[in-house]
Amino acid sequence: MFKKILIANRGEIACRVIKTARRMGIATVAVYSDADARAPFVQMADEAVHIGPSPASESYLIADKIIAACKATGAEAVHPGYGFLSERTSFAEALAKENIAFIGPPVNAIAAMGDKIESKKLAKEAGVNVVPGFVGEIRDTEHAVEISNEIGYPVMMKASAGGGGKGMRLAYDEKDVREGFESVKREGLNSFGDDRVFIEKFILNPRHIEIQILGDQHGNTLYLNERECSIQRRHQKVVEEAPSPFVTEKMRKAMGEQCVALAKAVGYYSAGTVELIVSGADPTGESFYFLEMNTRLQVEHPVTEAITGIDLVEQMIRVAAGEKLEMTQDDVKIDGWSIENRVYAEDPYRGFLPSTGRLTRYQPPVAGWTDDGAANGRRGVDGVRVDDGVYDGGEVSIFYDPMIAKLITWGKTRDEAADLQVAALDRFELEGLGHNIDFLSAIMQHPRFRSGELTTGFIAEEYPEGFHGAPTDENVTRALAAIAGFMASAEADRARRTDGQLGDRLDPPAKWQVTIGGTSHKVKLGHKHIKVDGDKVDIALEYTPGDRLVVAEIDDSELAVKVAKTRTGWRMTTRGAIHDVRVLPWHVAPLASHMIEKIPPDLSKFLICPMPGLLVALHVGEGDAVEAGQPLATVEAMKMENILRAEKSGVVKSVNAAQGDSLAVDAVILEME
Repeated sequence: MFKKILIANRGEIACRVIKTARRMGIATVAVYSDADARAPFVQMADEAVHIGPSPASESYLIADKIIAACKATGAEAVHPGYGFLSERTSFAEALAKENIAFIGPPVNAIAAMGDKIESKKLAKEAGVNVVPGFVGEIRDTEHAVEISNEIGYPVMMKASAGGGGKGMRLAYDEKDVREGFESVKREGLNSFGDDRVFIEKFILNPRHIEIQILGDQHGNTLYLNERECSIQRRHQKVVEEAPSPFVTEKMRKAMGEQCVALAKAVGYYSAGTVELIVSGADPTGESFYFLEMNTRLQVEHPVTEAITGIDLVEQMIRVAAGEKLEMTQDDVKIDGWSIENRVYAEDPYRGFLPSTGRLTRYQPPVAGWTDDGAANGRRGVDGVRVDDGVYDGGEVSIFYDPMIAKLITWGKTRDEAADLQVAALDRFELEGLGHNIDFLSAIMQHPRFRSGELTTGFIAEEYPEGFHGAPTDENVTRALAAIAGFMASAEADRARRTDGQLGDRLDPPAKWQVTIGGTSHKVKLGHKHIKVDGDKVDIALEYTPGDRLVVAEIDDSELAVKVAKTRTGWRMTTRGAIHDVRVLPWHVAPLASHMIEKIPPDLSKFLICPMPGLLVALHVGEGDAVEAGQPLATVEAMKMENILRAEKSGVVKSVNAAQGDSLAVDAVILEME
């Protein structure tokens, strides 16, 4: 077994690998860029080596710097995590030349399966079903249009070396191909150094199912069941679960055995994932097709660990050291259900725009991935596990992926795992930048999610007008009114005890008007109970002015509410929705109707940059006439290109930015007449 390994990655996956290595008694080396100098993974490792400036192209993507760090520290092996150099054959080859072990598959398997075009050819030769498409070289946009017309719409354009949702565009007609083809090429070149593109038929009602593969260097290859990853946004996975509510035992066996055969055909060992697209329109589940094989650890690997009890990082290390797998296919079981939600730095209330900046508060529902015992580590604390790589006061940088943390829950049933997600998300405190916690909670509560009727179009179909918060149950609204009245009374009580304020003879009001969502409620506080609109609410809670999280017991269940003081009350967040709550003493409330409402300014004539980013293309100039929906500019943020379109028809009056400019959030790009 290795005595020391280096992790050629950053963030939560670096923390994840370090913790397993520590449990195995293996020393660890971290490498870090300028932006990550104070990151948790740097502090956790036994040694750390600085490898360059913040951009990945100048640090984490330079193999020579990783190898130099191995030599300087005596690391015998490298775990690449995912992304960066994890699927580059040149990196694995360079390590081999220096007699440094690569904790991953053999070079030939990476080469065979890492290229989406070549892997489809190999899969077809091996008798695996592949999606109809064109896997040759596409010359230009006109050629792409010709190919798409032959295949039949809709089609998917994908960068050959792409991954993580980058370099992908769905085209419903020729216009979409003409608009998106060059963007796909640019994203492929900028993110992966390869601008080749392939085009394939888009499967209707598709479900994204993937099979976890694990093999050793002695010819043993297993499948560790499946994961359902159908809930995606812009082809980026948002929710993953294991097992799938769609897959039967018969399907699981057929898929697993086919994926194992494919892995053996290329001599694969270590952990890997075969991604399949399954037609949800086929109730038999037999219409599944090979998409690609990811020759690395997946972001969503924790849900497989939770239901199988197998530490995939540990197995990768053992396989790389030459050990045989100690399990057989018959040993692989399914115990319970696990769901993972990806907490991203993006604002769903503003069209999921990327958000960067400082985490002024970061408090997950449980501490990071524990390693005090195998089962506890893989299933977390009371079924809740958090894999993260950030800290309270840290910064989410523009240079890397916007994922902040992964929230994993495990339960005996799917509903139990989903209920744990909702409860844990309510307790997840994250301030300072936009995040998708409310959106994740809304998905977990959504009737369609609970039914298991999922497709990759779930988000687009269920939130066609964007996300505006989850629906709020009447009982939750009543509970919020009671909590707000209680907090207002506590604040007033503190004020009267403060010298120079209200005076200690003035008792806090017992009656309050609490307005939530335009509806006012009368809240009356008694010595032993609280009444809302005359009805007693069975609630127990504690609140000290300044608390950010209030946990109330209501009818034998808990409701966790994040609270932030405002000028007239609180902003209260729970169950996937934000509520601006106004609280006034009952005798003052009638005066509120005399207040003049402030009208926000009209900004509709400006094209405003919705996030910090780089202006990679400006599609119009001064004096140009534009139509509603027409592309005006393309801004790159978090390694993704975002097309900004005209909200209405008009004429461009002035242009305030140039291609290549770095733009701040809310910067004015152009103004319309």
